[in-house]
Amino acid sequence: MEDIDTKCTAIRAQITATESQLAALKEELEAAERLRGASAPTSSKHSERKWPLSAEEYQRYGRQMIVSQIGLPGQLKLRSASVLLVGAGGLGCPAALYLAGAGVGTVGMVDGDTVEASNLHRQVLHRTKNVGKYKVDSAIEYLEELNPHPKYCAHREHLSPQNAPGIFQNYDIILDCTDNPATRYLISDTAVLLGKPLVTASALRTDGQLMVLNNPPKPPGDLSGGPCYRCVFPKPPPADTVVSCADGGILGPVVGTMGVLQALETIKVLVKSVDQSSDDRPSLHIFSAYSNPPFRTIRLRGRRTNCAVCSSEPTITLSTLQSGSTDYVQFCGSARFPQVLSKDERVSVREFEPIYDSKKYSLIDVRDPVQFGICNLENSINIPITQILQDRTFDNKDPKETLRSLLPPELTSTDSTDPIYFVCRMGNDSQLAVQKLRQLGFDQDGRRFIGDIRGGLKAWKAEVDPEWPEY
Repeated sequence: MEDIDTKCTAIRAQITATESQLAALKEELEAAERLRGASAPTSSKHSERKWPLSAEEYQRYGRQMIVSQIGLPGQLKLRSASVLLVGAGGLGCPAALYLAGAGVGTVGMVDGDTVEASNLHRQVLHRTKNVGKYKVDSAIEYLEELNPHPKYCAHREHLSPQNAPGIFQNYDIILDCTDNPATRYLISDTAVLLGKPLVTASALRTDGQLMVLNNPPKPPGDLSGGPCYRCVFPKPPPADTVVSCADGGILGPVVGTMGVLQALETIKVLVKSVDQSSDDRPSLHIFSAYSNPPFRTIRLRGRRTNCAVCSSEPTITLSTLQSGSTDYVQFCGSARFPQVLSKDERVSVREFEPIYDSKKYSLIDVRDPVQFGICNLENSINIPITQILQDRTFDNKDPKETLRSLLPPELTSTDSTDPIYFVCRMGNDSQLAVQKLRQLGFDQDGRRFIGDIRGGLKAWKAEVDPEWPEY
């Protein structure tokens, strides 16, 4: 019975993909017929000539239409196309900006977040006055001023397995503009099951990646279709290795570059004609702002025969998706930081405040030097967590001796029992530092207190010093 259900689901997905292809062919036929009607001789010199675009549209898109790969047929395809951007942040803003400017007929945006001041250096559709407003509303407000012709659709919600199919089905192509693995797998799975091409990108610090997936969008089991996200990354990265922009940082033009490239690849997919020669082999494009050259490309393999979603025997279907049996958070793992210290090994910022004024202690800040340079507590010592946790150095020194060389003499002296406190941004890395020093015996068999400040500098700002810089 289960095999029959799986087969029925696969057939439904194939029907959906075929209907999508049929709709695209009908639109192309309509565009060609409009062109034929426009070029046919009129029966009377006084008859009005019917043009497929308005006079304002010819002026607006003229520089774009004279590009040989676009032309009038390509512009008509863009006008009849519908594009969905999942995410209205650093990637979604520049992508939406150029797609709306290019004249895409329908632009939808999915995002349940609101605009924050920390977004404004890179999320170029949002403005200071819109802080606190839904990102999709803020973005569409800007886009409508840029180009009033497209239809804009705001989906003020976070994407989930339950709502994704219903949202995706009304669009021709999907753009993944998100920043977490669980949502990336969800977007890719839904795009494959509904027969939608997917343009996905990511950016962190000074680097970015871009791929066009499920292109062409063949049904599961058809190996001529483009690979999906699971084909490229069958297993998600370990949860503790995933770094967000908030933790790792991001340079605005880097994420902007990737978003613009997403818009470009989307336009290429939408306007491509049957006789237009181009290299559609799947590729991973890698951008690094500080490399020379900054771009490189890696060819990708086709669909995996054992892929969980696009193989001939998929384990992920629309029914498993919407039923909730596919748990993406569990698949990608929890990013919650483990509590490695006991209650007695930690102090709150309120408890540390009078100690801080006494100065009878040592305080080690384990953030990287760049963050330490932005702001730091008085008399604190900067030793990055990467140096504390290293097990060996290039000269094969003992780990304890290596760490001893990093610490001031008063911290390593066996005569001193002054407490040592560790602090970081959130109160996570500081726990690891305490654990490491205790393992190496720097607590002198319990005679010296070594602990961390719970909640880190974020808690310090919230409970002690409201003027502390938040970055």
